[in-house]
Amino acid sequence: MDARDSLRHKGLRKRLVEGIRIKGVRDQRVLDAIAKIPRHLFMDSSFIQFAYKDQAFPIGAGQTISQPFTVAFQTQLLDVQPNEKVLEVGTGSGYQAAVLLEIGATVFTIERQRELFLKVQQLLPELGYHPKFFYGDGYKGLPTYGPFDKIIITAGAPYVPEDLLLQLRVGGVLVVPVGPTEKQIMYKITRISEEEFEREKHGTFVFVPMLKGTVN
Repeated sequence: MDARDSLRHKGLRKRLVEGIRIKGVRDQRVLDAIAKIPRHLFMDSSFIQFAYKDQAFPIGAGQTISQPFTVAFQTQLLDVQPNEKVLEVGTGSGYQAAVLLEIGATVFTIERQRELFLKVQQLLPELGYHPKFFYGDGYKGLPTYGPFDKIIITAGAPYVPEDLLLQLRVGGVLVVPVGPTEKQIMYKITRISEEEFEREKHGTFVFVPMLKGTVN
């Protein structure tokens, strides 16, 4: 156990999980992951008192650590099975990657902000989480490492990137919030065949915008 993770933190997480369950997340593996991961260690110390409130908070470079319910909801939609290859677009704080790893995924995660990329590359292994880290443009994905069983985008996309759809295996699922800056619709997109994709809408959310290119 990390010495910085106290019984008080565990109690706060338990309460957070109950709130997320009440809001409609039923996947026990996802709830167990939220209960286990010390979210406060992914946040700047000045925000630690807010770590177990069901809210998003700044993490630097104009980005946020997503609301725990949103992380749990997206993860539940993905329906990750053990050892599936998951591409995460937008590493951010690393919290979503930790949840995916906790439920048994093999995680490839890409971040465009060098400051966040370097920070999370150090933090996650310290906490015992070992995704495969990449610095690059999320719109392009990681074609040389695909196809992926699942893809998750953790920022609001103005449209669904074609490159990412093509990196899904047939039968694979992409979860992405799509829409303008102020509000997005959460889509679950399943690749039915080489040419066909099925889209389902799952409510509205607010994410920071998904940006192109990289930032040094």
